[in-house]
Amino acid sequence: MIRIAICDDEAPARACLASLIRAQGRPCEVAEYASAGDCLADRREIDLLFLDIALNAAGPDGMALARQIREGGHAARPVIIFVTGYERYVFDAFDVGAFQYLLKPVDEEKFAQVFARAAAQLEAGRDTPARTLTLQSAGVSRTVPLDSIYYIESSNHKVVLRLKDGEFSCYAKIRDLEAELGDQFFRVHKGYLVNLAYVEGYGKTEVTLTNGEKLLISKYKYQDFVKTYLRFLKRGAGL
Repeated sequence: MIRIAICDDEAPARACLASLIRAQGRPCEVAEYASAGDCLADRREIDLLFLDIALNAAGPDGMALARQIREGGHAARPVIIFVTGYERYVFDAFDVGAFQYLLKPVDEEKFAQVFARAAAQLEAGRDTPARTLTLQSAGVSRTVPLDSIYYIESSNHKVVLRLKDGEFSCYAKIRDLEAELGDQFFRVHKGYLVNLAYVEGYGKTEVTLTNGEKLLISKYKYQDFVKTYLRFLKRGAGL
């Protein structure tokens, strides 16, 4: 059973998406919301979210809702598919880890292809345990889900993990963690190893995270960071 949410302020658009979902022939539970506030207030677990960007101006738009979901600290991270009439938002969609971006009016064949890939990713995720990092501090072992780490900072022969629920420090070398964590993280500076899933934006000298923090980017790392980050976004979007 795939738990699906449709968030769009236009009733005909919601009805169209619900019809397309039913046509895929998979067991689904579908909830519909007319606003970001309604979606957040429900608090139910969502596997797959079809989200309009230009929601009612009275509340948060779809991009803001996606950021709140990504930063919410929930164990489950729904697959997000933006469905919108505005092509100019495509790169913003990738910034919040969107799986795909569908333009209205939605093509039925394209929808079927994207839905099949999203369902396959959900099924693979259920079979694969969440990636974690295990560290030792003062004789105590702690296992941390990678999705809970904003970034790792090197400080006085220690590393400090800046987490969604606080921080954790231990004796370790940041270069060893860089090698272990692989392509979800990038060392933007000798003192910072950043989780690419939480990068909201970047410039020549700093990277901005979804929690509002800004970290320095070394001028020697900038070009490699941009290439790695764009590959990460494309991989997340299934491109």
